[in-house]
Amino acid sequence: MGVGPLTFTGLTEMLLGNADVFVATDPFPADVDVLVFAADRVPPHVLVSMSKAAAESGPPAVLVARQLDRPVLLRVVECRVVAVLHRSAATSERLVDAIRVASQGGGVLPTNLLGELLRQVENLNREVLEPRGVNSAGFTSRETDVLWLLSEGWDTEEIGKELCYSECTVKNVIYAMTNRLNLRNRPQLVAYAVRIGLI
Repeated sequence: MGVGPLTFTGLTEMLLGNADVFVATDPFPADVDVLVFAADRVPPHVLVSMSKAAAESGPPAVLVARQLDRPVLLRVVECRVVAVLHRSAATSERLVDAIRVASQGGGVLPTNLLGELLRQVENLNREVLEPRGVNSAGFTSRETDVLWLLSEGWDTEEIGKELCYSECTVKNVIYAMTNRLNLRNRPQLVAYAVRIGLI
């Protein structure tokens, strides 16, 4: 498991004694499983570095911070941070555990930050996405309804009758989704919706 920290201060010594963790010397290595960022706070220039790392290498990240302001929490998550540890609680054991969880696709957040993140996601849905008629996956409610019925094996005519749409409208909805997502057919569309957790 590789780790590319933003700074080596304190982290290198904490991690060197663990057989399944190595510390990379490249600031944005391409072959690591998890990045580790360490900062007292997360001001804009740190967010820029985190965003650059997410764009250039793409692995999940662990953030060790003394203070994490609630307004930047969602932005930190957008930088692929899946685990946050308060610096005072970041023992080598907890840090390695967080890295291991992140590398396996999990996440670690203190309960107060988890509650705040859920509130921010709810606000984003209510204030930004719903007024535009889409959900967090980028689908309209009509598209989601069609996808649910497609996943149950319903044909175009049955979907139209159930949702009170013409058969042509259902076909247009399906075509718009497959075209937008560069998918070939309905089974691929349903598989995509399952993969992203929409249905």
